Amino acid sequence: MQHEFKLNGDAVEVTVARDNEQWLLNDMSAQVLKDGRIKVVMQDGTSKFAHSAKVGDTWWVHIDGHIFCLEKTEPGSISDDNANGMIAPMPGKILQVLVQKGQNVEAGQLLLIMEAMKMEHRILATNNGIVNVLNFQQGDQVQQGEVLVEIADD
Repeated sequence: MQHEFKLNGDAVEVTVARDNEQWLLNDMSAQVLKDGRIKVVMQDGTSKFAHSAKVGDTWWVHIDGHIFCLEKTEPGSISDDNANGMIAPMPGKILQVLVQKGQNVEAGQLLLIMEAMKMEHRILATNNGIVNVLNFQQGDQVQQGEVLVEIADD
């Protein structure tokens, strides 16, 4: 079955099928293990392990040191969501804040580090711009889905 997701503002189509305990995702396969991890066999045959959480129609996927936010969309739909906000992928604690309100940042720049599930998560700028909202500081507890930082376009 064909599904459409929004990833970094772009539409991504994924063909999903199930074969017993395995899920087939385009040219990859995935299997949920007894410990809750997801074993993903990549196109080149290598295996990686992932964790995921679903909030509403959004899937937060942590794999290979990266966090992906996949929002389920209806094919052809248009959204006016503000893509400039960086969101907490899960409940956790802010370890470091590396930017200040009013600071210019570049896409991919490290903004803050949070700890969740005994792992450090690096929150990166999604675009170039100016930090116009910084909702938390070092030591603060955050809940999944809370906006951590917002960046206004230059």
